[in-house]
Amino acid sequence: MSITAADVNKLRQMTGAGMMDCKKALTEADGDFEAAIDFLRKAGQKVAAKRAENATNEGVVLVALSADHSNGKLIALACETEPVSKVPDFNNLAQSILDAAVKSHAPSVSALLAEPLSDGRSVEGHIIELTGKIGEKITLAAYENIDAEKVVSYIHSNNKIGVLVAFEGVEGTDVTEVGKDIAMQITAMKPVALDKDGVDAETIQREIEIGKDQARQEGKPEAMLEKIAVGKLEKFYRESTLLNQQFVKDSSINIRQLLEQTQKGLTISTFKRVALA
Repeated sequence: MSITAADVNKLRQMTGAGMMDCKKALTEADGDFEAAIDFLRKAGQKVAAKRAENATNEGVVLVALSADHSNGKLIALACETEPVSKVPDFNNLAQSILDAAVKSHAPSVSALLAEPLSDGRSVEGHIIELTGKIGEKITLAAYENIDAEKVVSYIHSNNKIGVLVAFEGVEGTDVTEVGKDIAMQITAMKPVALDKDGVDAETIQREIEIGKDQARQEGKPEAMLEKIAVGKLEKFYRESTLLNQQFVKDSSINIRQLLEQTQKGLTISTFKRVALA
């Protein structure tokens, strides 16, 4: 059957796909709009499969806090290139995914991918469709969902780094300002864990081996390498675990001491840092 310009434009309005893609889809589907939409979605799957190994270092990070700030959600929608991260369709989809997370309280990335958006199709389906439309890999790179007495959020100015900090023991204290300071510290200083006991065994062993190698290169006796490496590990804890890091605004105290000064018994139960890079 003959495919008119009006038909192509109608499909374009329905899907947001390019004019030539819409014409091809309608031609393949013999003018059947539902079949043409399916064709476009399958094309998106093919693009996604073809670009599966491509790096996605660009995109946008968004956060949402509940009205009482007892829950925080963070999503990162990633793409391959910066221009795509500025496209309205990309940013609209990111916001829709965050809205779906807020509505559903999805417990994981896989659960959020299965959540329906306003048209009933899943988050994953929308991502595949936009992948086909734009022509580069798009992925839900991260999703965090935390509860606490008080959650404070921070999005860095480039919209590529987001942080959630969960506070307990607030007891009526307004922790917004100190929370922002700590969230900004997490953004800049990239702690690997909240405290020493949160550092995984593999990281600890790697740091010990690095410490031994450094001491060996400095000519230290082999019998002393383990002791020296353990000493260097303590320095690693001070630099790389949040509660033991020096506060960037006042190096005379660490974050644990900052919390105690702010409110006796104030603690951080967890933090989440997501970065596209």
